[in-house]
Amino acid sequence: MSPKHKRSVHWALAAGAVAALLLAGCAGMGAKTGMSFFVTSAGPGKGADLGGLAGADRHCQTLAAAAGAGNRSWRAYLSQQAVGYEPAVNARDRIGKGPWINAKGVVVATDVEQLHGPANNLNKLTALTERGEGIKGRGDTPNMHDVLTGSQPNGMVVAGSADATCGNWTLSGAGSAMVGHHDRTGLDESAPAKSWNSSHPSRGCSADALKATGGAGLYYCFAAD
Repeated sequence: MSPKHKRSVHWALAAGAVAALLLAGCAGMGAKTGMSFFVTSAGPGKGADLGGLAGADRHCQTLAAAAGAGNRSWRAYLSQQAVGYEPAVNARDRIGKGPWINAKGVVVATDVEQLHGPANNLNKLTALTERGEGIKGRGDTPNMHDVLTGSQPNGMVVAGSADATCGNWTLSGAGSAMVGHHDRTGLDESAPAKSWNSSHPSRGCSADALKATGGAGLYYCFAAD
C-alpha cells in the first residue's frame, strides 16, 4: 500500500472513532441517572385530598425539584376509580418502565413486573424520602407506615364501587383509601400485612383519620421517564 493510501486509511479510521465518540456522548446526554423513586416526605397538607392525580403528580415534581431531581417526569403511584366521567386508572400504568432507584442509589425494582412481585427490594430500609431520609414504621413513634395507593397488590385499581381512593384523591373528610405498608410489617404475618401497596383501607380521608390507622398522608413517587 502506498504512503498516500495509508494516510487515507488512517484518516478514515480516526474520523470513524471521533464519530463513534460523538454518538456515545449524545446518547449519554439523553440518559437519565440518579434518584427515580421516593416516598413523599410530607403530603400537601389536606389528608388524602391531593388535588386528584394531577395534584399528586405536581407535589411529586415539586418535592423532587427541591431535592435536585426536577429534570425527571414524576408520577404518583396512585390508582383512580371509574366514577362518573372519570375513567379507571391503574397505578402501575402511570410510572414508566423502571428501573427505580432511591436517593441512596439502591435499586428498589428493575421493572413493573418485579415491582409487583416477591423479588422487589422495597422495604423500610429502601423506601426513603426524596431527601434520602427513612420513614417511621410499626414500632416507632409515631407510626407512619401507611402509604396511600388505592391499589390492589398487582398495582391495579381496587375493584368494586366502594370508595378506595378518597374520592379519587379529592376528599379530606369521610371516605376511605387503600394503603400499603412501606415497612412490610403489620399486625400479623399475612400477605396484606406485609404488602407495600395493598394492606387495608384507611378509617377516613382526613389527616387525623389517616394518623389513626398509622399514616401521614404520604405516597410513592416514581420517575416515569
